[in-house]
Amino acid sequence: MLKKILTLVAMLYAALSFAAVDVNKGTAADLDGIKGIGPGISGKIVDERKKGNFKDWNDFIERVKGVGEGNAAKFSAEGLTVNGAGFKGAAATTPAAAPAAKEEKKDAKADAKAQKEADKKTKADEKQKKADAKAAKDAKPVAPTEAPKK
Repeated sequence: MLKKILTLVAMLYAALSFAAVDVNKGTAADLDGIKGIGPGISGKIVDERKKGNFKDWNDFIERVKGVGEGNAAKFSAEGLTVNGAGFKGAAATTPAAAPAAKEEKKDAKADAKAQKEADKKTKADEKQKKADAKAAKDAKPVAPTEAPKK
């Protein structure tokens, strides 16, 4: 019986630790508990909240400097709400989408590197052509000489 009670208490504690934090009700410490929100942003949120509660996510984004749609989506995914509602704008980067984004960055870097190498090769070829042309111009044809007769 004691094991069941301890299990129930542990489950309730786990549920509370993952509970949503409302931006209009949470303390600075509660806001800091959201992944991505540090003391700087939580301080800005609390300062803006003193002027009046946030009406919705757009109001929140407009009033808190440093929070855009991307951050709002991430904060919402981590449990932040405004008046009990999650962010409905741009979707947060999901773990499944992250590898695709990394692949695109790798492809872009690889393309840039390949372009740089191609440019380097083109310059080297042009330089070699100029050197060959100069060498051909400087070289004078040598007339064949006859060996002295004995």
